[in-house]
Amino acid sequence: MADSDLVFPGDEVAVEEEYIASDGTFAENGVIYASQIGVLELDDDNCVARVISPNPPNILAVGDIVYAVVADIRNTMATADVVGKDGVDRTLGGETYATIHVSKISQGYTDDVSKELRKGDFIRAKVTGIKPSLQLTTKDNHLGVIRSLCSKCKSEMVKKGTGLFCPECKYSVPRKLADDYGDVKI
Repeated sequence: MADSDLVFPGDEVAVEEEYIASDGTFAENGVIYASQIGVLELDDDNCVARVISPNPPNILAVGDIVYAVVADIRNTMATADVVGKDGVDRTLGGETYATIHVSKISQGYTDDVSKELRKGDFIRAKVTGIKPSLQLTTKDNHLGVIRSLCSKCKSEMVKKGTGLFCPECKYSVPRKLADDYGDVKI
């Protein structure tokens, strides 16, 4: 990358008579400007001007697998704070507050969110929607609770059958578990 190819936000990069503004650019009064730092790419075949960022933001998209902490349980949904995207070490940019509707928690029928998820559970989920808000599902086998602490003594819960068991309190609870519960390093 030559320094002359590098553009900064606000740099004039093309005119709308010749190109259409695309990723990393915006048009105003017939002029196309860079909206991010990056390398200018003028695609003459498609008449498109774009700026390619060497370090694009970590933005969530439909289909992404994410890790989240259940923040609250309501009658028909759970809310969660997304803390990371699978395979990406960088922090997330954009919306991280998500909802999981009761119909998106388990493959089987459930009418009680608290039987499947609890506040404080660490979960692996898939993004099903980003607009108007971030929505998740834990329906697949590899999705669901990956780590949970006992609500009574805060010891780590262990998998027992299809639910969880606290070895300290001898307390058992149902959960929508990921198929690798207990094997995930957090």
